[in-house]
Amino acid sequence: MAGTDVPAGESSRRFARVRQVFADSFGTGEVGASVAVTLDGELVVDLYGGRRDAARTLPWGRDTIANVYSTTKGITAICANRLIEAGKLDVDAPVATYWPEFAQAGKGTIPVRWLLSHRAGVPALRKQLPPGALYDWKYMTEALAAEAPFWEPGTAHG
Repeated sequence: MAGTDVPAGESSRRFARVRQVFADSFGTGEVGASVAVTLDGELVVDLYGGRRDAARTLPWGRDTIANVYSTTKGITAICANRLIEAGKLDVDAPVATYWPEFAQAGKGTIPVRWLLSHRAGVPALRKQLPPGALYDWKYMTEALAAEAPFWEPGTAHG
């Protein structure tokens, strides 16, 4: 059934409800999606279905590429809160306390709190990225550190 609105793929009996909820999502406006769940090292859900375009003409396949955007926000929040709890991160301290290079371009006083809440004024990079830059830690951290705020830090969200 690949490429239809009915999910294709595998799921263990124990996760039949996940398959049903996933299938039901296509009747609520979802165009296409995939979901995979690993539990104790075992792949227990690996589903995909729907369409990969708004016109619903192209099937969503097992290997359809999707943007994941904000998937790291939850893990970042967990890690930051664990560091706060352990007394190793002060959200009111300047980001530059932990990342000195971030102080460039007028960002020296921006507190960690504003970075975590998207109020630091640095939602993107202005310059075009070369191919592969997103996977280059050194390139990206240097580019973000050098970027000037898009607005006065602390005054807007973005």
